[in-house]
Amino acid sequence: MEQQTSKQNKPHDQEKVMSFWDHLEELRWHILRSIIAVFVLAIIAFLNRKIVFDYIILAPSNSDFITNRILCRLGEILSMPSMCIKNLHLQIININMSGQFLTHLYISTVAGFILAFPYVLYELWRFIQPALYEKEQKYSKGAVIISSLLFLSGVLFSYFLVVPLTVNFLGNYQVSSQVLNQVSLNSYINTVVSVTFGVGVAFELPIIVYFLARLGLITPEFLKKNRKYMFVILLILAAIITPPDMFSQILVVIPLTLLYELSIKVSKTAYKRYLENGEE
Repeated sequence: MEQQTSKQNKPHDQEKVMSFWDHLEELRWHILRSIIAVFVLAIIAFLNRKIVFDYIILAPSNSDFITNRILCRLGEILSMPSMCIKNLHLQIININMSGQFLTHLYISTVAGFILAFPYVLYELWRFIQPALYEKEQKYSKGAVIISSLLFLSGVLFSYFLVVPLTVNFLGNYQVSSQVLNQVSLNSYINTVVSVTFGVGVAFELPIIVYFLARLGLITPEFLKKNRKYMFVILLILAAIITPPDMFSQILVVIPLTLLYELSIKVSKTAYKRYLENGEE
């Protein structure tokens, strides 16, 4: 019985002792497969230029975008016509000879990474799997799925809510009626990508807290005690990953605050398992 228990507490593949160079070779193949997945999906995105740009990237700049139409409908119901975005005439221009082609390559790569993100996480999990205990393997599988869902949820939340409101605010903001807004393609793309990707990464907060608590680096009591300080940090984080308008920052802070509260609950389970392993 004691022999069986000790076997369960050993890493999954401890019988197969690997040298440092064997680990590097194994890591190389995991990275290579991840790069191939990103590359293949990037090629698919590159070949579907019209869908990627006209129907996805540039869509939030149009008045008929789904979020803008919903806001108009809400404005009619609530008798608040200011919510409706009808006159969004954002003129996007290209000023570099190779600007559109390089932008096409850049966006295709970003799209490939976002689509391949779950698979990249899976390859990372496969690399660390042999070093995990049997119980840890079971929980880590769920972490890969949840982490992918959180990232994709953050991307969708940002794209359908934060991006169109940000584009509308910054695209129509004028210091004077004599100054027209002609936005460069590079500036527009950087805004959309940074906001979308940044919020997607920020949504990984519960997963980060889980692993920190699992290692005993933070405790649920610490998270509860420092709520007010963490709220300030979340405000700073929102200011970094969003353009400099207060409305977009508030939109990002609200879900991050909810995710922080969820992280406190998650940390209780993770820290409990840390203490149980310490007692063993």
